[in-house]
Parts: sequence; C-alpha cells; structure tokens
Amino acid sequence: MTTHLDRTRGAVTAIDPARQAFLLLRTVFTIAPIAFGLDKFAGLLTDWPGYLAPWIDDLVPGTAQQAMYAVGVVEIVAGVVVAVAPRFGGWLVAAWLGGIIVNLLTVPGFYDVALRDFGLLVAAVALARLAARYAPGRTAGRRS
Repeated sequence: MTTHLDRTRGAVTAIDPARQAFLLLRTVFTIAPIAFGLDKFAGLLTDWPGYLAPWIDDLVPGTAQQAMYAVGVVEIVAGVVVAVAPRFGGWLVAAWLGGIIVNLLTVPGFYDVALRDFGLLVAAVALARLAARYAPGRTAGRRS
C-alpha cells in the first residue's frame, strides 16, 4: 500500500512544527504588543507609569503618563510591523523588549517582570529567525 502526502499549503502547515511555531509566534507578537499598546491609553491592566524608571522619567519630556502614551504608540506600531514584516518585526520587538528590561532592572521590585520579558525577547528572536524561512514573500530557495 502506497501513501501519498498532500503538499498543499494547509497540509504542509499541519505537519511542519517549525512553521506552526512561526505562525504562533507571529500571532502572539502581533496581538500582544497592540493590546498592551492600546492599554497604555486605557489603563485597564495596570498603572503603567509605575513601571517607568525615575531616571527615564527625568530624561523624557512631560509626565510619566505621557511617556506611556508614546510607549503605547511604539508598541502598536511594533505589533503591526510583526504582522506585515515578521523578519524585521521580530528584531524590532526584541530590541524594544531589551529597552524595557534595562528600564525594569533599574526599578526595585520588578526583577521578575524583567525576567519574564527576557523570555519574551528570546521568543521574539526565535520569531525573527523562523521568519527568515517562513515569512511570506521570502525568496524561494534562500536559507538563513
């Protein structure tokens, strides 16, 4: 008995764990930054200005809340970039998370959040690396 494998796009996705991982990471790193960015304006999840290190608050113009509005815009843009260009967006989110980690490590009591964000940074790098192979528009035959 001979078994034939259907190589349609859906079938390949269903059996390729790396492509599944790419799609999961792309989805999460599209939705989460947009949701957190929007919440910088709504303030439903937490008191965002409380996460801003005092030295950064001293550097940026305006209030800590106004700084969080700017952060929200950057996060929304990052989520959209991941959706449209995940090879670049993954690195953008990783760099943004690196900045967040530096901020959090200078605020006593947020080391656990910094560690969590480090895990997210690693996942964003994994997204960028997987996107080099699985992102739409990739040149056929090109490998990273």
